[in-house]
Amino acid sequence: MNILMAASEMAPFARCGALADTLHALPSALQARGHKVSVVLPLYRSARECKEIQPKPTDVRFNVNVGEATYECRIFEAHLKNGLQVIFIGKDEFFDRSGLYGSDGRDYQDNSARFIFFAKCVLELARRLDPIPDVIHGHDWPCGMIPVFSKFRHLPFPHVLTVHDLGFQGNFWSCDFALTNLPPEYFSPAGVEFYGSLNFLKSGILFADRVIFPSDLFINEIQQPGHGCGLENLLRQQRNKLVGIPEGVDSTTWNPATDPLLPANYSPSNLSGKAKCRSYLLEKLQLAPNPNGPVLAMVTRLLQDKGFDILLPAIDRLLSGDTRLVILGRGDEPYEAGLKAAARKHAGKFHYESDVNEDLARQIYAGADILLAPARLESSGVRVMQALRYGVVPIVRASGGLRQIVEDFDPSTNHGNGFVFYDFTADALVDCFRRALDAWREPPTWQNLMLRGMSFDCSWAASAERHERLYRQITKS
Repeated sequence: MNILMAASEMAPFARCGALADTLHALPSALQARGHKVSVVLPLYRSARECKEIQPKPTDVRFNVNVGEATYECRIFEAHLKNGLQVIFIGKDEFFDRSGLYGSDGRDYQDNSARFIFFAKCVLELARRLDPIPDVIHGHDWPCGMIPVFSKFRHLPFPHVLTVHDLGFQGNFWSCDFALTNLPPEYFSPAGVEFYGSLNFLKSGILFADRVIFPSDLFINEIQQPGHGCGLENLLRQQRNKLVGIPEGVDSTTWNPATDPLLPANYSPSNLSGKAKCRSYLLEKLQLAPNPNGPVLAMVTRLLQDKGFDILLPAIDRLLSGDTRLVILGRGDEPYEAGLKAAARKHAGKFHYESDVNEDLARQIYAGADILLAPARLESSGVRVMQALRYGVVPIVRASGGLRQIVEDFDPSTNHGNGFVFYDFTADALVDCFRRALDAWREPPTWQNLMLRGMSFDCSWAASAERHERLYRQITKS
């Protein structure tokens, strides 16, 4: 099959979160199954400056309309080491910027125009490819308008949309609807309008042929009142097109046995390097060395659904013993302020880092003992799978896809790879941590927990096979 994927992030060219790793791994896994896969990205400044692979200009150019303006798009191209083709939508006016979606903590005011332009360019590109794609697969809200424009123009492409983060929807002022060049009737509840706004994600869910979420459990959860980020009614209406396909982790990139960013490598057969990574992390972040208790970590965006409403009140109790805490993430200002205040209060025991980078994330996983994931709403749990690969034992709230990844530890049977709690409260989080602390005090028990986590199958192979079956269903091929 000829598969065209569209996304706003892909490692190593553009990264804001785990989506970048997904767009590096999933197309490669599909290509390994014999499919022709190409990925389309905006030509951001970070892509132009990528040291690993340089995008090269092609002779392809075309114009698209965004409202009353006409913009020229120039196509660039690159290939990964495995031969995967990456195509770039070039328009410096929209994409030659310091950030992907915003800078200095604020979204770019023209994000609607930027990703309307991107969506239209993806379709113009698809029309010019030879052979044309059998399916176009977009990811998250920046690609939400692609199936809308395609269906309006009666183009012959089946469309799949994967929603990795339901909380980011691409919600814009109603006046931005004029930028779509769609007829007025499209700005309605049966179209792209959502409570008076232009909503990219709602539009994509409504117009795509299939919508993928990272787990069936998450699909059931987000249809319940208060759990669908305002889209519960739409998701119930469209439930027949919703599909749960678990994500994976690139085992070549996320591998503590070969990771060049670690001060010492380690593997299930030889865990000795993890202690060195732990000492390195504490020294690097200027935390007190040699704690008797575990090093706790959290790598995530700072959003309400990630559980910070219960984490912040629990920090004092989590750090009451000889433990350490490291949090890496950027997001809502009140949570950033709360974490900065807690780091000052617990100097030497807690480090908060807002300067997000994946190099530090890997070093945190390598040096941490416990991962905190107290999410109110969690779709896939990619960060948890990455942590498991590095021998980090997770503490999670039973939400969404996390329930398919983490099995609660039962000391009576010695089964499980982490610790699970259910109530969305600080007390429940602390009680779960205390259970983990009991296991930590028994080194053989803890090592078994680590090894079970490291052996968890996080590969993309099974996910790629399920994606293939879905593509064949909607293309009848």
